[in-house]
Amino acid sequence: MTDLQTLLAAPRVTLRASLAPIAGTRFQPTGFPDLGAATYPSPTEPGVTLMLVESVQSMANRLEAQLWPVGALAPIDVIEGLPFVRVATKDGEYLTSSRTESHRLASAYVKDGDFNGVKGVTLIQERFGLQVGRPLDHQSIQRSIFELDPMCLLHGVFFADAKWHGQPKIARAITAFIEAEGVQEAYSGGVKFDHVSNTGDDGAPKAEGGKKASEEGRGNIPYPRTEYVARSITASVVIDTAQIRRYHLEESQRELLLALGLYEVLSLFNEGLRLRTACDLEVVGEIAVDRPAGAVLPDLATVEGWVRERLPARTPPLVCVYGA
Repeated sequence: MTDLQTLLAAPRVTLRASLAPIAGTRFQPTGFPDLGAATYPSPTEPGVTLMLVESVQSMANRLEAQLWPVGALAPIDVIEGLPFVRVATKDGEYLTSSRTESHRLASAYVKDGDFNGVKGVTLIQERFGLQVGRPLDHQSIQRSIFELDPMCLLHGVFFADAKWHGQPKIARAITAFIEAEGVQEAYSGGVKFDHVSNTGDDGAPKAEGGKKASEEGRGNIPYPRTEYVARSITASVVIDTAQIRRYHLEESQRELLLALGLYEVLSLFNEGLRLRTACDLEVVGEIAVDRPAGAVLPDLATVEGWVRERLPARTPPLVCVYGA
């Protein structure tokens, strides 16, 4: 097992896991508007097709959900006490948070929220020391972000508002995606059955120019289905430890960020990757550490210990009120 300090000292920590469908051989990849499945030729093997099974954006969401599950009103107890901004109604009812919003601390709900009489947009400006005619104070910005929500230093945040001088930006320090190699289509299909009327004619009068029965969901409707098989499916994770080391933080705080990233990855891989109804993948064999060379990844329990040992003193969430 490689210790946390050794991993943090490397320029990058890169992990690789072989995946396979938990049942059968077919899987359903992510799709994109006006594109469908993203396929592309291999740059090293002519005639071999590659496919993006899960995008960087989607994997980021899945990683973050390991510490704050979808639908939950609070983070998991492993990181209880780690700072974040809680957005609530004037009656104290939970609305959202800097952990669950797409723009995190730069969310409109935080920006327009009321922090004891101070607007969020003003609070950020003052905490960061943003002043027109002055360069960004990156040390102050990074430390302030850690005090407000450290996860923004791991998953990135962009304060894209003209009211925030310089529009500070923190790049994502952890990136993950899933690719398949040697991809081929697997065609099938099915029928949506109507148990009332197979033609969709229920006897009701139809308005002139009305929709077809099938367009309204009536009748027996056959449909095609395209899934895929692949020679191999691989999940790749890159943690930019060089970026984390450059943060103007205490050493234990930088170690905590790396430990949090590793916890998210191991937790996600341990529970399996049910990406969609027809895409349920599991890790085959051990998770490989490509960088640093010779490193061996610890188990989830060990990484959880690293996180708990480095958590700052319990801090209640900073609460802002949104709406009238």
